[in-house]
Amino acid sequence: MTETVNIFIGVLVLLGALLSLITTFGLLRLPDVYCRSHAASKSATLGVLLVLVAALLYFWFEDNYFSARLVLGIVFVFVTSPVAGHLLIRAAYYTDVPLWKGSVQDDLKKKGQSNIVQQMKNS
Repeated sequence: MTETVNIFIGVLVLLGALLSLITTFGLLRLPDVYCRSHAASKSATLGVLLVLVAALLYFWFEDNYFSARLVLGIVFVFVTSPVAGHLLIRAAYYTDVPLWKGSVQDDLKKKGQSNIVQQMKNS
């Protein structure tokens, strides 16, 4: 493996670790559950994906081994993490978790709540 590939893989791992660290700061410092979930679902997903891509490239260049498990892991994280973040935030919104007092816009409130949400609240 050439030194350039080693440096590139190292940079990918460091960027992934940095994004995971930024996610931690976001989870600790942001004011409400909606902002925290945004930090967790976006930057953590990218951080994990960068580390997995670095592992895939390492094994590919070092051992001439293409890992289908790593590819499946990359696809799985890429698809499920944003969807899970979206569903968690929808559940928080529909169970009346309050927005931060400094929030300036609530797009869902303008549309009103659906009949399903009203039925869930009444039961």
